[in-house]
Amino acid sequence: MIDIKLIRDDPEGIKQRYLDKGADFSKEIDRILELDVSRRELIFKTETLKAEQNKVSKQVPQMKKAGEDTAPVFARMKELSDNIKEIDAAIKDIDGEYRELMFGLYNLPDPDLKPGGKENNEPLRYFGEPKVFDFEPKNHVDLCTDLGLIDYARGVKLSGNGFWIYRGMGARLEWALLNYFIDTHLADGYELVLVPHMLGYECGLTAGQFPKFRNDVYWLENAEDMRRHFMLPTAETALVSLHRDEILDESELPRKYISYTPCFRREAGSYRADERGMVRGHQFNKVEMVQYTLPERSDEAFEELVGKAEALVKGLGFHFRTVKLAAGDCSASMARTYDIEIHIPSMNGYKEVSSVSNARDYQARRGSIRFRREATGKTEFVHTLNGSGLATSRIMPAIVEQNQLRDGSIVVPEVLRKYLGNIEIIKKNEK
Repeated sequence: MIDIKLIRDDPEGIKQRYLDKGADFSKEIDRILELDVSRRELIFKTETLKAEQNKVSKQVPQMKKAGEDTAPVFARMKELSDNIKEIDAAIKDIDGEYRELMFGLYNLPDPDLKPGGKENNEPLRYFGEPKVFDFEPKNHVDLCTDLGLIDYARGVKLSGNGFWIYRGMGARLEWALLNYFIDTHLADGYELVLVPHMLGYECGLTAGQFPKFRNDVYWLENAEDMRRHFMLPTAETALVSLHRDEILDESELPRKYISYTPCFRREAGSYRADERGMVRGHQFNKVEMVQYTLPERSDEAFEELVGKAEALVKGLGFHFRTVKLAAGDCSASMARTYDIEIHIPSMNGYKEVSSVSNARDYQARRGSIRFRREATGKTEFVHTLNGSGLATSRIMPAIVEQNQLRDGSIVVPEVLRKYLGNIEIIKKNEK
């Protein structure tokens, strides 16, 4: 949710920023302004009537003491009460529509972002060089199948397209990646949080995924007690609600959290012929980073998260690039995003393994997450940020493709070997 003051002060400018993001909210903004004016007028009226009601009610004891007729006063009090109830009902109706429209607005893109979509994404820096082979390299699907790392056929048998099974050294390699990520974050002072995988609606609303994208998640229903939960699409959805409806002390910030979870995505699936295997799926593993920070430290926190994601990929020895997304390629709830994109040789291109994003105060406003300034005692909204640290479903293809040898075996990245009993090379039939 964005600050209504921004809309009041510059409605046309706000409309343009949304157009830069590829969203036309002109009608919604015009209606929000109408409701805002009506709401404030009605609140002024009801406050005026309540003030008169209080003034009149104080006259009753004095009139009784003086033996005066109080019937006209009580008649006026009833009239005031009826008017107040009528106005309060009108305010409630306006609040419902106003809230729905405000919650439907996307976050505003930062002013320095280029307008438009992916075509205007800007690569900021590259690390390393693309891998060059002196033999015909295999793709990750064939490598993982030949080495017995991934069982695609049985994954489909169990759950359908978009699912797979890690087996043997594949499962161990996946677990090694997660341990590498978690150990690195813990060393950097992040708190590990294991969150529920089923969440309530308010979590999606706070994160900015609902109501617009409520159909992009898997919903679960319990007919006995009518509870309804959804499977989390990312741990961010849970972590940004940890302090929902709370007021933190300024001294408590920043709060730095990580969480490992599987992630569930309905919109996933194989969109293109080259996105086979585990590049897109309905379930994948990820370690997520989330920070709650002071507004003035927001940009600093963002750069920290970007640096952490880059360091993890560097540690694996991969060639990758960092890309600043254009306004229209940032998700609906984010003000700015940098993607860390890893090179996967068989796809002749780059695939995102981490998105680092700054929501500014958008999520905090939706979830009423505030902090109290020590100097003034006043409350302000925190800023929330998140970053993948990292998702494994594209790291695994990069490992097997970039690290493959002529005989079809793969070299284990050095940082992962301690989690695999110091195995350096995974060969066919490796147990």
